[in-house]
Amino acid sequence: MNTLMKQKIVFLGDSSVGKTCIIGRFMTGDFSTGYEATIGTDFSTKTMTFQNKSIQLQIWDTAGQERYRSLIPSYIRDSSAAVIVYDINDRQSFENVDKWIEDVRSKEKGEIFLFLVGNKLDLGHREVTQKEALAKGQNYQCTCFETSAKTNINITELFNAITEKLSTLEPPVEEHIETVSIGNKKAENESNGGCC
Repeated sequence: MNTLMKQKIVFLGDSSVGKTCIIGRFMTGDFSTGYEATIGTDFSTKTMTFQNKSIQLQIWDTAGQERYRSLIPSYIRDSSAAVIVYDINDRQSFENVDKWIEDVRSKEKGEIFLFLVGNKLDLGHREVTQKEALAKGQNYQCTCFETSAKTNINITELFNAITEKLSTLEPPVEEHIETVSIGNKKAENESNGGCC
């Protein structure tokens, strides 16, 4: 029997690095050219299969603005994977990766897979080299990707890698809850044939 595993994935990173666009490209295959900042968080699900295991990816898209930082710990809680996104054309977003990873490590005590994603590969003014990103990824034990949500570079590959990592986790133990009816014995007797 193929059970559906549900796994939470949280996307983190500075504002305007393309978290929502990466998720949108994966979910619908489309790219939106209009920018609309995520307010708080957004939630999407998609079921993937890897080696006969069905995994429902519960994808949390978080706001990158500083005013929402206090909410991040609640989004990280119970995540199986964290995807830290930076813009390869914005050095500061790459420098801020350290604090995002620190947030994940300090808030989530269980096993969590880390992915470091440099987005906007399609733009021509790179400020972060692939070598730098790989070094940072190795330092934090992250799986690294460079993507372009706009031109659909490595989006499928990213989510396939996430699914593959999540497939190694044991499915949560299902709780079997036995319910015992504590009814009124007198009322039960009356309904079994006492009155009109």
